[in-house]
Amino acid sequence: MGTVVSFDVPAVAVADGSLAAAVQWLHWVDRIFSPYRPDSDVSLLAAAEVTIDACAPEVAEVISACAAIRLCSGGYFTAAPSGVFDPSGYVKGWAVERAAAILSAAGSAHHLVNGGGDVQCAGGRPRRAPSTTSPAFLAADPWRVGIADPFHRGRLALVVEAADSAVATSGVAERGAHIIDPHLGRPATGLASLTVVGPSLALADAYATAAFAMGPARARDWAESLPDYEAYAITEDGDTWQTSGFAPHIAPA
Repeated sequence: MGTVVSFDVPAVAVADGSLAAAVQWLHWVDRIFSPYRPDSDVSLLAAAEVTIDACAPEVAEVISACAAIRLCSGGYFTAAPSGVFDPSGYVKGWAVERAAAILSAAGSAHHLVNGGGDVQCAGGRPRRAPSTTSPAFLAADPWRVGIADPFHRGRLALVVEAADSAVATSGVAERGAHIIDPHLGRPATGLASLTVVGPSLALADAYATAAFAMGPARARDWAESLPDYEAYAITEDGDTWQTSGFAPHIAPA
């Protein structure tokens, strides 16, 4: 789907097949949901060559989720950002979150799945005991997730700590001005980067997209209203703001 997915998993995930199952799931999602594949369910549905009944059941699930987020965001999140059906703004986070859930279901308590810079974490990053003869873990530190500086390629704007949570960022750092304000039909302005932290990557990713499309004036109040989710924004002018509960997520310098 035009992005790279990476995994940080315990070695047992290779041995028990759960890593392979998670990768297989992501390839299946690509076959069904990729707008780059003319034979995907999403592409066929967008071209009106099939009806929803002919698609995989997960397509209806995604459409329903997109509709709910569209409603709660006042229409700033949409499954048709350019007038053509394309639920990628929800699907990437949803797919990565489920890949992480596959690993959890197999018994892994500490892993991270990274889909193009948006991550779903389980537990924390384990620290091994200092003894070379013992494989036991002493404890788990929070995962550290770097947020790209939208103005300086290769630099970080901040580092977020996450455990049993998701981190998603929408912005111009990698793909330029590509997020559409659906009310105006043109690229959103006012923000350069917006990061959302919360339990679900599917929602964090969609919320970040919606808030970015809103622009700074609307985004701050809306993000503050989201239960269990916090946001950090960088404006086009280089100013920053964050919701009231975001500070504990910022890693110390």
